Amino acid sequence: MSATGLPFDDIRALLRQMPQQDGRARHDARHRQESLTKPSGALGRLEDIAEWMAAWQGHAPTVNRPVVAVFAANHGVAARGVSAYPPQVTQQMVENFAAGGAAINQLCATFDLGLKIFDLALDHPTGDITQEAALSERDCAATMAYGMECLAGEPDLLCIGEMGIGNTAVAAALLTALYGGTAEEWVGPGTGLDAEGMRHKAALVQEAVDLHRNHVSDPLEALRRLGGREIAAMAGAILAARMQRVPVIVDGFVATAAAAVLYRLDPASLDHCLFGHVSAEPGHQRILQAMGKVPLLALGMRLGEGTGAALAAAMVKAAVACHNGMATFAQAGVTDRPAV
Repeated sequence: MSATGLPFDDIRALLRQMPQQDGRARHDARHRQESLTKPSGALGRLEDIAEWMAAWQGHAPTVNRPVVAVFAANHGVAARGVSAYPPQVTQQMVENFAAGGAAINQLCATFDLGLKIFDLALDHPTGDITQEAALSERDCAATMAYGMECLAGEPDLLCIGEMGIGNTAVAAALLTALYGGTAEEWVGPGTGLDAEGMRHKAALVQEAVDLHRNHVSDPLEALRRLGGREIAAMAGAILAARMQRVPVIVDGFVATAAAAVLYRLDPASLDHCLFGHVSAEPGHQRILQAMGKVPLLALGMRLGEGTGAALAAAMVKAAVACHNGMATFAQAGVTDRPAV
């Protein structure tokens, strides 16, 4: 707790202390890229990724301990029919993760990524945001702190994802409040709603935004009123990764909503993040554009679970492998382009 006793003050204090990238490490990585057996820039964004990794890690880039952290939570508003699936599916899917039967399990096994699942009080849904705040300030700050624990084990690349029936509605409400527009512009099909289901979902999202409208100028207050435990935990994880200089890959719409809270507090707070993909949720492209972020992949996915981030992690691993493993022109005895 901070000296003032206000839980969010600790979060704001961390934002004021964020470390910056290592310019020397970035310079060294760029110098190596220029000496590798390829035309300059021939690997496109892979080169940028290798340099970005070096800048945040402070040394030649490595991906030895990558982890996908999936945060699972339940939402009071889910009882209002904002999803095609009932709320109990969240718990059932967490059990599926544990049994190795989900898509994220297969992707982590394929790309040699660690997987951590965080059960965020599934027996205690947040408040129905159309009627009350989702969380108290103390609970929201504590959940952010809990999300920071995913950095235990000192991963060198963190991918964040989520599971929670109803959480695309919650993310849409949060983004409507923070970034403007109407609920219809942020709401998508989620788990597969039809047109009538989407109209109902948008109406509830707008109801929630209208209820809390006078209290959401502060992004952290918006988070605790309109967010959810998984969104708070992911925001905490992103911030903790920044403090430990760990690069982050953000997954889909809901994970990006968590990142967008930090962006509203300080746009530089996401400089250590890549956005793994743009999902089929219409609001995802909208928020990426609002933050000026370019995703790595566009595969029409909308599953969540960290799946898009895991696929992007494979691209990051490839970028680092090329950076570290390729021969230089001198090592390979290949004639370099003459200096101009």
